[in-house]
Amino acid sequence: MKMNSVIASFFLLASVCATLSIQGEAMAKEPLNVLILNVDDLKPILGCYGDDTIRTPNIDKLAARGTVFHANYCQQSVCAPSRVSFYTGLRPDSTGVRDLHTHMRDVNPDITTLPQYFKSQGYDSTGYGKILHGAKNDDPRSWTLRGDLKGVSVEGMPEPVMDKFQSPKIHKAFAELMAQKPKAKNSYIMKQLKGKELYPATESLEVPDEAYPDGKIAQKGIEHLKAMAGKNKPFCLVLGFKKPHLPFCAPQKYWDLYKADDIQLAPHQTRSDDRPQYAYHSYGELGAYTGYELGKPVPPEKQRELIHGYMACVSYVDAQIGKVMKTMEESGLLKNTAIVLWGDHGWHLGDHGLWCKHSNYEQATRSPLIIAAPGYSGSQHVRSETEFIDVFPTLCELTGVAPPNGLEGKSLLPLLQNPSSRVKEGAMSQYTRYNSTGYALRSGNYRLVYWVDKNFISFASFDRKLLKSVELYDYAKDPHEKHNLALSPEYSSVLSDMEAKMLSYFESVHDPDKAKAMLSCTKKYSKKFKK
Repeated sequence: MKMNSVIASFFLLASVCATLSIQGEAMAKEPLNVLILNVDDLKPILGCYGDDTIRTPNIDKLAARGTVFHANYCQQSVCAPSRVSFYTGLRPDSTGVRDLHTHMRDVNPDITTLPQYFKSQGYDSTGYGKILHGAKNDDPRSWTLRGDLKGVSVEGMPEPVMDKFQSPKIHKAFAELMAQKPKAKNSYIMKQLKGKELYPATESLEVPDEAYPDGKIAQKGIEHLKAMAGKNKPFCLVLGFKKPHLPFCAPQKYWDLYKADDIQLAPHQTRSDDRPQYAYHSYGELGAYTGYELGKPVPPEKQRELIHGYMACVSYVDAQIGKVMKTMEESGLLKNTAIVLWGDHGWHLGDHGLWCKHSNYEQATRSPLIIAAPGYSGSQHVRSETEFIDVFPTLCELTGVAPPNGLEGKSLLPLLQNPSSRVKEGAMSQYTRYNSTGYALRSGNYRLVYWVDKNFISFASFDRKLLKSVELYDYAKDPHEKHNLALSPEYSSVLSDMEAKMLSYFESVHDPDKAKAMLSCTKKYSKKFKK
């Protein structure tokens, strides 16, 4: 009997071990989920980026779980092109989206987005909030569910006017205007409200978080995470938070985190004549709001109000991200989810006398990127250049999904493994103004900008007439971009080195012969900048 008991115990133990082994293999093969947190117009003024004035405890906590990319750059500093590049892994010249109005599939019907691709790989692909840009760009084929914000409400609190304002005065004026049944609703309403001085760039009211869209987006995300936690299916969830985009509307408690008198203004607010003046702009986006006009200087008190509002909105979004991350922890999803937080581009807060984005300068192109994934160390900091087109291949490699052909970015997995390494020589941003496109290459301490005819990629060859201007900046000595050094003799070797990198970029992305012709043109570049 004793021997039989021993044998029975042995077989029971063997059975248990076999079961645990099978379960272990199943757990090891369990697909990694993906959570992407878009934050509109978020620049890297965050605690984890070394800013000690901003209050972002929840984003900082996420950064402590993952890797912060300090030299990350957007492909174009405007919403639609940047977002389309992020979600396709392709540059604006390849997507065909270089402005707010071009719809991705109108010019590139067979393009593949990240959520679309993960959906094809068996993932539940769901999005809430602002993800691509505009109704047509938010692309039904990308989603298992493209969710709305219905069902999230606060008792006694109406839907915000134009998805923006909760002021009772604005609600009253809006209702009166809508009673007129205007045909061109948005443009007409905006103009009429501004005329009544009821289209402000800021709003601070004693309202709950869900009074504005971002509070609702967080709640919808939380509901979806709880539902997915109980399912045996991997997910790709994208939450597109709308702040700190203008207007800077946030509950009063987030404004109260900062004192207006403590807010520092940009130290360099002048424009230089040593560069093409189309490198600057007239911040028309801000000019749409009450109290601001196209290109008119912003008085110091208004500057403080704008910066205060921007910071309040950043803290408001940080709180929403905190709610989502709390759900991730409580549901056990953190152990099996790769998380990406990113801001689609930077934002000028008075530097160069500029506001909003829409430039090739550092404050508009440098953008936050944080990646956290199971099995990789936290509190890591990467100083070498990265780009948003790199995220698509990175998530493919992290999840074990074979990437689609043709992606133009590089996986950042080597940087998660070794933050001091480098995966590319620089980061490229671009911006088109009037008839010129500026290609801005940031590498190490330097940025080189080539301003060329905006249609140069369609020409059979490149000649001198197509090159319009060159800019070169040294951020170690001149972090505020006060001096264009392109024609400085002491920077001739730096210029040559950066030109070689620029040539390499155009050889890889465009026609090699055209790139060589472009480089030869820069050698003959005259000292007279075209204004």
